[in-house]
Amino acid sequence: MSKTITAAILLIALTPTLAMAEVEREDCTSAPKSQWMSEAALKQKVEEAGYKDIRSMDLRGSCYEIYAFTKDGKRAEIYVDPATAKIFQSEEDD
Repeated sequence: MSKTITAAILLIALTPTLAMAEVEREDCTSAPKSQWMSEAALKQKVEEAGYKDIRSMDLRGSCYEIYAFTKDGKRAEIYVDPATAKIFQSEEDD
């Protein structure tokens, strides 16, 4: 019974940490939309940064969430500032 209680306490304690790992970024820039790059220009900058085969580009708040592949062929989910093309977050999978 003690092991069950310990496991339950650990699960409850780790739940906020696990939830935060899945948080999508939505605050990449405070620049007005008039200063944002076009999707084509942003795609080009992302490709110049080493990403290829861009599968999707979705606007989330003031970030573009982009699914692509790295130069090593790994799947990547990146968050990009639409005004500067700065990459804020990159998560890669095999």
